[in-house]
Amino acid sequence: MSTETQAVEAEVKEREPLFSKKNRKLISNPLDADNPITVQVLGVCSALAVTVKLIPTLYMCISVLFVLICSNVAISLLRNVIPGRIRIIVQLLVVASLVAVVDQVLQAYAYDVSKQLSVFVGLIITNCIIMGRLEAFALANKPGPAFLDGLGNGLGYAVILIPVAFFRELFGSGSLFGFNIFGENYPGNGVMMSPVGACIVLGLLIWFQRSRNGYTEEA
Repeated sequence: MSTETQAVEAEVKEREPLFSKKNRKLISNPLDADNPITVQVLGVCSALAVTVKLIPTLYMCISVLFVLICSNVAISLLRNVIPGRIRIIVQLLVVASLVAVVDQVLQAYAYDVSKQLSVFVGLIITNCIIMGRLEAFALANKPGPAFLDGLGNGLGYAVILIPVAFFRELFGSGSLFGFNIFGENYPGNGVMMSPVGACIVLGLLIWFQRSRNGYTEEA
């Protein structure tokens, strides 16, 4: 391929619209066919730990979405100046700074939720989804696509955690968002309130999505 041809292709790529068909897949794929939890099996720990109630789950999803988008864009902007030998350290520093901001905001404006989430907010720093997207995408792409990738994977994380929390709170305590659904005499379900219940609901969601999409593991 000639240098002139490469220059033309680079110019075309430079002018590619932010919401081109290719870039729109950065949002749509993580919501279904390439979901970070049900397909890539990343970020499962928080799905098991924080989904007992819907309200803290929503706050957790918003927190991860914020950190994922901002860290993706930040690393993309810095991608050409980060030495390869220390890229993981820089990524952790960026993510840790954003998580500290999230933690302080939660403590200031949603203290009760902050207490419920406890150490799990801090553990966003080591969330496999975030570190995986920084390493696999943000380091090799411009800020625009990096923003869309962070948005897509953050929403993909949320569309799984919220249903898990919905069923766990509904059948575990008989309520939704703290409002009683099954009446005062509902005894509750200890299994659904435990990590075992989270494993069951998450497993059923993974089975449902993979069956619908015809997904199979490659040997």
